[in-house]
Amino acid sequence: MGAVHGVYLKYVGLSALSLAGYTYMVGSGEGGDSGEQSMMFSHRMLALATSQIPMWRLASAAILGYSAILNGAIATMFQLKRGMSLVGKNRKTGQIPLWSYILYFPFHGPTYFYTYVHTKFGTHKVTSDGGETKRQTVPVASEVQPGWWVGGCYANELDRDWAGIIDLTVEFPERCIGRTESYLLIPTWDGVPADPAQLEEAATFAANARKRGDVIVHCAHGRGRSTTVMCAALVRAGLFQTWEEAFEKGIKPGRSVCKLNAKMRRALTEWQRDYVDAKKQI
Repeated sequence: MGAVHGVYLKYVGLSALSLAGYTYMVGSGEGGDSGEQSMMFSHRMLALATSQIPMWRLASAAILGYSAILNGAIATMFQLKRGMSLVGKNRKTGQIPLWSYILYFPFHGPTYFYTYVHTKFGTHKVTSDGGETKRQTVPVASEVQPGWWVGGCYANELDRDWAGIIDLTVEFPERCIGRTESYLLIPTWDGVPADPAQLEEAATFAANARKRGDVIVHCAHGRGRSTTVMCAALVRAGLFQTWEEAFEKGIKPGRSVCKLNAKMRRALTEWQRDYVDAKKQI
């Protein structure tokens, strides 16, 4: 699954797998008509109620059932662009409270695991000056223009100080909060862009911070959400006239894994129309 397109399907799949595991733990039947299936469901509920299932299976079933419900709900929120404050991430410090990890562990655990593996072992094709193509590990962040960086949630591995950080993640704590002069959190689900008003807020923040030093915009993988904001930031800073130009000429050459899905392109087009082109006509 890519880090830009159809991201919510990860959580649909996780919900489905959890439901399958729950069904197995409480005892699965062999099909039959609707009457038989109804009786089997009743027997499962009765078994749960009378503790006929071993405790380890009962506990596993409870966890898997909760995971199915939680991740199914999160997949729905992805599509509706709702619930970005669900995990309780602090807007000033970028930290996620302990209660969130405990309460939402079926979401946090798989998300951390997937992102860690994707970051540490994900590769992309690189073509040398001699025309030779080889695969290399994707950098945790890339300087796409002098002083302008696009990256993922492990950008702290660069061990740098920043004039400004824009954090687009709902799901990860900010690891560079002690290394930046200013911090802006715009929480968005993976694969879901900031809206035009948020893009303008972020672009203005970035342009102002860049006057004092380097700026990094990051999401989970440094591919979609962060790229969307960086397009707007480069236009607002006067480096490019349009977001399309900023993307193709200002970002892609420096970080080839950057991609924009249809929602991201639509948000940028609306931002360009309302906050750039409209002001030129005044």
